[in-house]
Amino acid sequence: MSRFEKRGYKLLAAKVMVPTREIAESHYQEHKGRPFFPALIDFITSGPVLAMVWEGVDVVKVGRMMIGTTRPVDSPPGTIRGDVAIVRDGGCGNVVHGSDSEAAANREIDLWFGPAEMVRGSAYA
Repeated sequence: MSRFEKRGYKLLAAKVMVPTREIAESHYQEHKGRPFFPALIDFITSGPVLAMVWEGVDVVKVGRMMIGTTRPVDSPPGTIRGDVAIVRDGGCGNVVHGSDSEAAANREIDLWFGPAEMVRGSAYA
């Protein structure tokens, strides 16, 4: 969180939850049918996640650079995945998700948060 705050981004929503299979499958719908899909759904629903919404100039583009590449072992040091990826059983578990476009971000925000859960006001205008 502090990495995003240091870049000047504003936190609009955050909550800790264990995602349901329905939310997880909808979130990763573009991967349905791929061999890794069942393991991905099992992983994201296996425990609590901290879901967040960040706002700011180019937050999707810059956020993806800050997060690092999708495959954590290929992410350079200094990125979130490069610094804190979880290595287990010879592979890496993803520790963070970042929307890949504004359209995807809007769909994912609507999936994870209701309007009443979003902070809006003069401090974030």
